[in-house]
Amino acid sequence: MSISINEIKKYLLRNDIKPSFPRLKVFEYLASHPTHPTVDDIYQSLVKEIPTLSKTTVYNTLDLFIRANIVRVVTIDGNELRYDVDITNHGHFKCEQCHTIYEFDIDTDVLSPSSLDGFDIREKNVYFKGTCPRCLAKPKSVSS
Repeated sequence: MSISINEIKKYLLRNDIKPSFPRLKVFEYLASHPTHPTVDDIYQSLVKEIPTLSKTTVYNTLDLFIRANIVRVVTIDGNELRYDVDITNHGHFKCEQCHTIYEFDIDTDVLSPSSLDGFDIREKNVYFKGTCPRCLAKPKSVSS
């Protein structure tokens, strides 16, 4: 997704977030890298442009975005947190071979088990793990 800094600034302001330079750059990175990056991915990329950036700033910025509901956390493997600027309902598939995360459409309204009647459900996440078609197509190595 290509989005200008000016559009990001307006979007953050509409969501009651002060558009500081690091916040603008973190959101821009997320919007232009739909690969579900980690904090390290974001930090390593942006510190080249913002030498004074700290990982704490990245964590705090992401936390602010999550609380404002403009970014969501994707947790597929234990405590590996990844971030997604697409807050619409969709699922994620992680290939266990190449570690790529793929998004897929899913109707999460169908996922309302009757055993949760009376619960206030604020978030629905669907994650699958396995092997993607690209990795399945790779020739298997023969071990002796």
